[in-house]
Amino acid sequence: MNETLITQEGLQKLKDELNELKSVRRINVSKRIQEAIALGDLSENSEYDDAKNEQAFIEGRIAELEGKIRTAKIIQESRDSAAKVRLGSKVVLEDVETGDRFNYTIVGTAEADPFNNRISNESPVGKAILGQKIDKESPAVVTVKAPAGELKYRILPPDAQ
Repeated sequence: MNETLITQEGLQKLKDELNELKSVRRINVSKRIQEAIALGDLSENSEYDDAKNEQAFIEGRIAELEGKIRTAKIIQESRDSAAKVRLGSKVVLEDVETGDRFNYTIVGTAEADPFNNRISNESPVGKAILGQKIDKESPAVVTVKAPAGELKYRILPPDAQ
């Protein structure tokens, strides 16, 4: 099985979710199934079907989380502004065309969350900036092929606001 590249914070979130699924949701759905069985005829019992579907989802998610946790490889967040972009790096990307700036942390796919500025190392932007120099004085410029066309970004250190 492949490693799951993840930060310590991301690993803790997976463990918390797993604990919630095992200690709360699994028990609740089991009770729902028991109540639905008590109602009688299961062939036309939508409560039973819904509970069984939820149980299947929960068990699948538990197996997925256990696999990710078992294969987790912790990445350290990098705050070194004279470094290269790697997993854990925090960077500012400046759109060459508009000058707009975006703060990102590069993470593994297991904890990617673009809405919270955590982009995967396997995303188009992540792939384009990995290994590039982070330098305020002479920033690297990368071209990212995106569905909307080609975008060019300057890679700046996180303190470049």
